[in-house]
Amino acid sequence: MGLAARSEGHAVQLHCGQALTTAATSMKRIALVGDYNENVVAHRAIPIALKLAASDLRADVSWEWLPSRDLPPMGAARLEPYAAVWCVPASPYENTQGVIDAIRFARVQKRPFLGTCGGFQHALLEYAQAVWGIEALHAETNPEAEDPLIAPLSCSLVEVSAGLRFEPRSRLRAIYGRDSADEEYHCNYGLNPRYAERLQSGPLEIAARDDEGGVRAVELRDHPFFIGTLFQPERAALRGQTPPLVKAFVDAVAHN
Repeated sequence: MGLAARSEGHAVQLHCGQALTTAATSMKRIALVGDYNENVVAHRAIPIALKLAASDLRADVSWEWLPSRDLPPMGAARLEPYAAVWCVPASPYENTQGVIDAIRFARVQKRPFLGTCGGFQHALLEYAQAVWGIEALHAETNPEAEDPLIAPLSCSLVEVSAGLRFEPRSRLRAIYGRDSADEEYHCNYGLNPRYAERLQSGPLEIAARDDEGGVRAVELRDHPFFIGTLFQPERAALRGQTPPLVKAFVDAVAHN
């Protein structure tokens, strides 16, 4: 298998396949939506995780960073060339609405979507605004909000590894192939427990909880691939391990 990696500033691309002469039109492109910062562990891990997954699957995919400031309002045209969206950690973003619009594009247009940490939080914000029809606020950017959808965690999860349990019939459980896992976090905010009940009726559903019952992942029914996790599975790549969730995401991109 041929591999070629290219780095241009904050853009990182990898092309994988049996031959690098494959027509460019066959390459599936992933938009990494967020504000790249080389000091963010997850940002360093994501290209490695994608490279490992693409190599394992022999998948013909590429990726590039899309800074939130480059996302126009209702930016469907900006995202149309991309087969998938990964909303990456490290919020608040420079352009919160642009990020929410990018998530909406992936959800509505049924493009594979992965949101980790801040991406999980903003996927919930997008869904709550568009589907639940509520004024969904994030306590980090709206500290005076009385009832924010995304609220401070009761215990900080900055640089913490913790256990979680997958919902028995969830896609996430099938991806991991087991009932529980330990994952790494770097966050202070999560879903306000007051809103967890809304996820009982779907189609956005709880996919994983921590040992105290806190929501740590969600997934959308009737979508090719739409998963958000408060944890950062990409970090496993820094130990040379292919993260199961990233591999499943790349597989969905390759076959959607």
